[in-house]
Amino acid sequence: MESDSVTSSRRTVEEIFKDFSARRSGIVRALTQDVDDFYMKCDPDKDNLCLYGLPNDSWEVNLPAEEVPPEIPEPALGINFARDGMNRRDWLSLIAVHSDSWLLSVAFYLGARLNRNDRKRLFTMINEVPTVYEVLSGKVQMKDRSGTDSASKSRNSVKRSSEPQTRNPSKNEAYDDEDEEEERETCGACGGNYNSNEFWIMCDACERWFHGKCVKITPAKADSIKHYKCPSCSSSKKGRT
Repeated sequence: MESDSVTSSRRTVEEIFKDFSARRSGIVRALTQDVDDFYMKCDPDKDNLCLYGLPNDSWEVNLPAEEVPPEIPEPALGINFARDGMNRRDWLSLIAVHSDSWLLSVAFYLGARLNRNDRKRLFTMINEVPTVYEVLSGKVQMKDRSGTDSASKSRNSVKRSSEPQTRNPSKNEAYDDEDEEEERETCGACGGNYNSNEFWIMCDACERWFHGKCVKITPAKADSIKHYKCPSCSSSKKGRT
């Protein structure tokens, strides 16, 4: 684990938010794209383990810091012990909630020397980003423009950014609210915001949307998929067999 004493140097709001975003990105990746690797590293037979999001957008499962008190707040301890005693999705969701709490504690630890206005600005910046739990649970997901249910969102549940993005001028006002809502949606893997210039695909199991590049699905490959399941849902199915 890295050392980052609060007394070493004063950080700006932007620097702290950058650190927060990188650690969050690493944790989201551990619980989505790298979930199988993460699951294997959380061996219940090992000592107390923690999930760390790192400032370089990566993650690690490791023993807690030996220093007392630690250089920075520590994440939830012993996440590996509950792995085999809980439903897999519930276990991951619990870790996501604890990780959100840890990310906030680290951010405000690093911002201990900020003034009142800067602390408020930092919280506002953080609050604009979906939590790890929201990304994992699919509470932040792509909405279909047509307003139809999930069974008919689109053929093969694929959102194709290559399709013409035309709009009837007389309907612009009616679509404004939907556009704003869609722009706030995020990828279920990386947490990145929706961009109409990128290829997206929806999981038929959890109904979350993903960048094609994040789940290694191309438009051509999507054409041959009848029912798509994201890495997390595919892993959950394997865990029950």
